[in-house]
Amino acid sequence: MLKLYGGARSRAAIVQWYLEELGVPYEFVLLDMQAGEHRQPEFLKINPIGKVPAIVDGDFQLWESGAILLYLAEKYGKLPASPEDRAIIAQWVLFANATLGTGIFIEASRERETPRLLTPLNEIFAKQPFLLGEEFSVADVAVGSILAYIPLMLKLDLSAYPAVEEYIQRMVERPAYQKAIAGRSS
Repeated sequence: MLKLYGGARSRAAIVQWYLEELGVPYEFVLLDMQAGEHRQPEFLKINPIGKVPAIVDGDFQLWESGAILLYLAEKYGKLPASPEDRAIIAQWVLFANATLGTGIFIEASRERETPRLLTPLNEIFAKQPFLLGEEFSVADVAVGSILAYIPLMLKLDLSAYPAVEEYIQRMVERPAYQKAIAGRSS
């Protein structure tokens, strides 16, 4: 069975959300980050960087949330056949981690980056329910999880971005999100 290693309030919840969406059985291994379990030799064999999330799927080990999401989509989900369409999905997953997350959650850049990031997202969500159109995908897990953390962690006023607010609501109402993230954030 696939093992997902994470800590309380870590990006492992994003991977857990996607595993729940896919219906893939997994074991969640909660590491005590305060006690330094992520820096112990046993875990460093899985991720030498000593960060979570990480997965072990049979003999295969992988860390970094975006890479894990893409792997799970490739192995257990459904990815488009064309390299161009798969690249679009990778673009959104990488955008979530590298651009959206840092732009919104790093205080020094938040004021400048929030309108740059949320205005085009608002335009996309005003036209379609999900990033790629009518169908939920791993791209929505990556971007949706970052956006859903805004009201939980930052209490930013998103009223200028009503389609983003509606998108966040669609994400947090998903049963898999409720099981993986909403249930653990309390």
